[in-house]
Amino acid sequence: MKILLDTPIEYLKGVGPQRGDLLRKELNIHKYGDLINLYPNRYIDRTRYYKINQLTNNNAEVQVIGKIIHLKTVDQGKAKTRLVATFVDETGEMELVWFQGHKWIRESLKINVPYVVFGKVAQFGATFNMAHPEMELLDEHKASLRSAMQPVYPSTEKLANKGISNKVINKMMQQLFVETQANFSETLPTYLLEELKLIPKNAALFNIHFPKSADLLAKAQFRLKFEELFFIQLQLITKNLVRKHKIKGHPFEKVGENFNNFYQNHLPFELTNAQKRVLKEIRNDLGSNAQMNRLLQGDVGSGKTIVALMCMLLAKDNGFQSCLMAPTEILATQHYNGLTELAKELNISIKLLTGSTKTADRKIIHEALENGSLDILIGTHALLEDKVQFQNLGLAVIDEQHRFGVEQRSKLWKKNEIPPHVLVMTATPIPRTLAMSLYGDLDISVIDELPPGRKPIQTVHRYDSNRLKVWKFLKDEIAKGRQIYIVYPLIQESEKMDFKDLMDGYESISRDFPLPQYSISIVHGKMKPAEKEAEMKRFSEGKTNIMVATTVIEVGVNVPNASVMVIESAERFGLSQLHQLRGRVGRGAEQSYCILMTSFKLNNDTKTRLDTMVRTNDGFEIAEVDLKLRGPGDIMGTQQSGVLNLQIADLVKDRDILQLARNYALRLLKDDPSMTKPEHLTLRNVFIELSKKKNIWNYIS
Repeated sequence: MKILLDTPIEYLKGVGPQRGDLLRKELNIHKYGDLINLYPNRYIDRTRYYKINQLTNNNAEVQVIGKIIHLKTVDQGKAKTRLVATFVDETGEMELVWFQGHKWIRESLKINVPYVVFGKVAQFGATFNMAHPEMELLDEHKASLRSAMQPVYPSTEKLANKGISNKVINKMMQQLFVETQANFSETLPTYLLEELKLIPKNAALFNIHFPKSADLLAKAQFRLKFEELFFIQLQLITKNLVRKHKIKGHPFEKVGENFNNFYQNHLPFELTNAQKRVLKEIRNDLGSNAQMNRLLQGDVGSGKTIVALMCMLLAKDNGFQSCLMAPTEILATQHYNGLTELAKELNISIKLLTGSTKTADRKIIHEALENGSLDILIGTHALLEDKVQFQNLGLAVIDEQHRFGVEQRSKLWKKNEIPPHVLVMTATPIPRTLAMSLYGDLDISVIDELPPGRKPIQTVHRYDSNRLKVWKFLKDEIAKGRQIYIVYPLIQESEKMDFKDLMDGYESISRDFPLPQYSISIVHGKMKPAEKEAEMKRFSEGKTNIMVATTVIEVGVNVPNASVMVIESAERFGLSQLHQLRGRVGRGAEQSYCILMTSFKLNNDTKTRLDTMVRTNDGFEIAEVDLKLRGPGDIMGTQQSGVLNLQIADLVKDRDILQLARNYALRLLKDDPSMTKPEHLTLRNVFIELSKKKNIWNYIS
């Protein structure tokens, strides 16, 4: 059977080289096996046959049995004509209409022979008509493999233009089932099928393409979704287990002077229970002989940086160097300033390396790294350059990992013979379903509480017409000694427009908050890095009351005295971006506010986004809503988009199936890690075949 499924698609009767080439390019269908896994997007219910006197003008797709009794060509002016057939059954008559292909259609139509016609119905005067109907002789219709639920397959404009319609794909599928005799190998162990009451693979594939009933279709979908997610989870969990067994890490055996001194004498505040729990999980990893690969999730301001520092101090206690890589210079600089401040009482050397580090300073850094006198290096992509060589890198911390490509990350690994332990940090809360699929081979830690004394940020939504009241509120806050952010959206396509918005806004704010009583900073993408730095510095030192900016400040500005975040045109931002921006305030002990300004014209998705922001500060809840609104591909950005090219499962809708698949995969691998028990041999073979495919799963993390 397997041999048949490897047959190139052009050998299928009715395909041939030209169509085969199109299917390859447009739908990535190379072999019989790829076609069998082209699952329908939706189904049309063709269980019902209408009589002509039952038709209504609701633009629905219907099927009718009847005969053509008359054909005529009608002139439409401008040298255009249409072909019209009078179609009748025992209850009345209607018209079938064609605007193109008259000659060929006219020759192929038979008069006074029963047909089944299918299409959308429209009413003109008292007469119903159906344009370009699908037509089939009643005898053929009865004899075909046709199911009651008609599948509609994914397609492209090019396929449609070249005549590969849904009907043609359906015919190919029928032919495929004839040639393979619908005999497909089972992929799951018998006990799994019995426990979960899954239908066999044969029945599932047949009923996904030619469902005999809605019930059988549901069973087929469940079986195939479970299988897809189950094999993905097997791959991810196996990878995690293999890494723990095979990839040795440096064991950090002792908790020494640096860690203890900092913990006992220099902690700026008591750690939260969540931070303590996460540190314990990390210390267990670092103390084992395996390489750590852990994802640390925590909302903006939850205290991930201090956890990272304490891990670096453990590395230092065990004679190793650490590095921290951030996606932007602003963020790297902020980490550098933050860590230097935290570690100022400790005898530890920390340096910053970015694209703008001067050559002379670079030389000093390179030497200190190689001779081991530099303990911690913080930087951007500059850390990945070949010149950057560590004496013994023991821990790599990566901030906001989704902004780094896979090759970039793997370069860090190669800086050492034994790969360093890896701690990936993100302030973008990832919904559990995505985390299980994208980072299923990483261990996950979550900091889910904010440091004590932090008050939840109050968020409100205001329309542009309330602006006077909002401005009055800002003046009251400034009078209390607080500072304000006002952020404008940044839309890559039109920097001119963004700049204009920002500048118009800046001018009107300057009029409403005039010198000398108020002073304003401005930051945008057209400024040189040094100018940006200077403006941010003025604001963070309290020399200006208001910072007007584009989303440049989404990551990397920490001003505890800033208590209000005004987001202009909030409808133009995504949920996670709004949440990140809001996290720039609320860093001090004072009550902070986030004001979402919009116009009155809002669509439903936008209303949902704004309502969610007003209702909750919980990043994970926000991420779940975001996932529902945008779908998984968008959330992870383009680098990760290939990750989610699932054939039938949907990570948003099928969360429960995903959880079930993960639980069963964990159970199976606990019982039989190498899948060598007799009942798992088929499964093992399928698993090996899937792992050979260079699909994206092999590159994650």
